Amino acid sequence: MNETINKLDRLLQTGKAYISNSRLAEFELQASPEKWSKKQILGHLVDSGINNLRRFTEIQFKDKPYKIIPYNQDELVKANDYQGSDIEEILSFWLAINERIKVIMKQQTEKSLNYKIVLYEDKFSDLKFLMEDYVDHLEHHLNQIIK
Repeated sequence: MNETINKLDRLLQTGKAYISNSRLAEFELQASPEKWSKKQILGHLVDSGINNLRRFTEIQFKDKPYKIIPYNQDELVKANDYQGSDIEEILSFWLAINERIKVIMKQQTEKSLNYKIVLYEDKFSDLKFLMEDYVDHLEHHLNQIIK
């Protein structure tokens, strides 16, 4: 898990530096109404952090296998109006939620990392996969922002 935590930490540092030194206009540009702006992508990462923090926490005490409840990404981005929100507020929230996620990751044991989860229907995995997948997902979207 240390590799995953270190990767998350590097991504947060990279994202913070890039976003803090970028022009706001770059973050608000939408190529089309169907495509998210960089600001909306960052907002999506906030929503992902919120949902995954809940998952990472609940799996500690809920019945196993823990069932993943999906969330509507597009509707959350719209409902939270990330496009009309202050970029500094979104960035601060993103950084804060991920600091909390790092705390949860650091607390995991070999036993808890093996807690079984149901991703969907008959697809099973474990908490370790879920945490690693979260960081990979964050990296994917951060690369979209930085490109």
